[in-house]
Amino acid sequence: MSTLAVTFGALMLALPALAEDEKIIRSHGYSYFGDLTYPADFPHFSYVNPDAPKGGEIALWAPGTFDSMNPYSRKGRAGRYSWMVYESLLGEMPASGGGAPADVYGEMYGLLAERLEYDEGKNWVIFYMRPEARFSDGVPVTAHDVVFSHNLLLEQGLPSYAQAVKKRVLSSEALDDHTVKFTFAPGISRRSLIDQVGSVPVWPRHWYEETGARLDEPRLDAALGSGPYVLDSYEVNRRIVYKRNPDYWGWHLPINKGRHNFDSIRIEYFGDDSAAFEAFKAGEYTFRAEGNSKQWATGYQFPAVDKKWVKLETLPDGTPPTPTGIVFNLGREVLKDKRVREAISLGYNFEWTNQSLQFGLFKQRHSFVQGSHLEAKGAPEGAELELLKSFGDLAPADLLTEPAVMAHSSKPDRLNDRRNLRKAMKLLDAAGWPVGSDGKRRNADGELLTINFPIASSGSATLEAVVETFTQNLQAMGIDAKFEKIDPAQFTLRTRERDYDLVFDSYRTFLDTGTGLHQMYGSSEAAFSLFNPAGLASPLVDAIIDYSLETTTAEDRDTALMALDRVLRYERIMIPVWYNDSSWVAYWDQYEHPAELPTYALGVLDFWWYNADKAAALKAAGALR
Repeated sequence: MSTLAVTFGALMLALPALAEDEKIIRSHGYSYFGDLTYPADFPHFSYVNPDAPKGGEIALWAPGTFDSMNPYSRKGRAGRYSWMVYESLLGEMPASGGGAPADVYGEMYGLLAERLEYDEGKNWVIFYMRPEARFSDGVPVTAHDVVFSHNLLLEQGLPSYAQAVKKRVLSSEALDDHTVKFTFAPGISRRSLIDQVGSVPVWPRHWYEETGARLDEPRLDAALGSGPYVLDSYEVNRRIVYKRNPDYWGWHLPINKGRHNFDSIRIEYFGDDSAAFEAFKAGEYTFRAEGNSKQWATGYQFPAVDKKWVKLETLPDGTPPTPTGIVFNLGREVLKDKRVREAISLGYNFEWTNQSLQFGLFKQRHSFVQGSHLEAKGAPEGAELELLKSFGDLAPADLLTEPAVMAHSSKPDRLNDRRNLRKAMKLLDAAGWPVGSDGKRRNADGELLTINFPIASSGSATLEAVVETFTQNLQAMGIDAKFEKIDPAQFTLRTRERDYDLVFDSYRTFLDTGTGLHQMYGSSEAAFSLFNPAGLASPLVDAIIDYSLETTTAEDRDTALMALDRVLRYERIMIPVWYNDSSWVAYWDQYEHPAELPTYALGVLDFWWYNADKAAALKAAGALR
């Protein structure tokens, strides 16, 4: 019997029994509802320049320190972009060489896999891998590496990830060297199954077996990848250099046309933002995404800008802003009372902060999906109201009748808005924290109301000023509040161990549902999930996420996600701060990008490119070495 016949027979035996009318879907990509923007024969993503030249270097900066090149361990501080050398079956992030385009949401296209097939009920999926795929050492990427990587994450990956995936993925098996099958658990949502297994980074089994390395340990000798970039060199706490791999196996793929254009990507490390900015002015690195409003408003007045050697751009950003803010640690007994959280929230004065510290350049965020069609507004009505009612006693009565929680307004002319401070004090009194004769708030047991707020010393001076003035308002309420600057490594450790009362952190926004919502906002992993810094554990949130995972139409899904936004705001797990609906970038004028940028990515490391003539002109003028 021929090898082909044996392989075909093995595949047929591997497939579960199918009903006669059950449909098998075969595709070059995946989206939950089956709709793909790009056809199987697409030449390239529509937003790239397919003729973008290859070459040159782009240099960026990173704050603090690093002691590992393994980004998948809870321990250590991983080097910036250390994940970018790895690929997956379908890909995930545009900057990582993945197969997910930046102009559409929720679609993935084959990367290590050239195609896939699955039953209509999404009980299993088979990926057919590209036999030409190679790791950077020339060893073929096989289905055995895929299975090994999947199991490695379950055994040594983040506990929240492993716990969630083990419930959903029953098995992974290599049917032959380039065919891999995943079988999913019955009776669960079909969301985040195919896209989950399709986006797992694929690591070389042979490298792990030869070295004995573990995924859960920090290390500088990182595993090889199969992506367009390889680690070239590093100096701990100083710099990392990635080089474009001329022997990369995937240059011929349509999804790679016009992408991964720089010959090298260099990351320079600095102790704080001030030192980093001075280094940018001196040309020590060449691209800077600016998040500091004071810097953007006043800092870019130096000779290189005047001479037009450095270019400033405000670029559109179509994604909902990251839900960033001052996050409450709900594991702290004092912060379990929502009245206390609301009172502390009233100590933040966005209007004064924006005007006095941020040059009026930001807008106030209210929602976890700010500015999108999913943002909850007013009181619930229609399908959303009916959905919330269907959860019975889990939904508080006032949630059904009151408008969605909005960030409070304050007067911009003074830091301590007296109206808000008075309201906050009444809330604290009602919560059992009256003010004593010494002006401090204590409970019935005489315990001080103490709040600790650590920040990383590598952060910007503006953030430090924001936290310091916010802390002053808490002290004016009689709270024993203090903030402390700590070194980045210690800050990383404390955030991982939730050793804080308040922390400046973020959640991920959402435009679609998926089981990742449980890792971010759900109860089952709340005690240890790194994606849930508040430790939120709400049965109502769990129920809404579960409902969203079972929806079969986009309309019902959107209703559930709007309800999720409403409930998250009702829970007051964080104080929303500011957002910018554009991206501020400054760069030495040797880079170019498409005139029309896609909605969901700036694409600096993805589809920008180097202009050799402009670079030569800068060097001839003495602007850059």
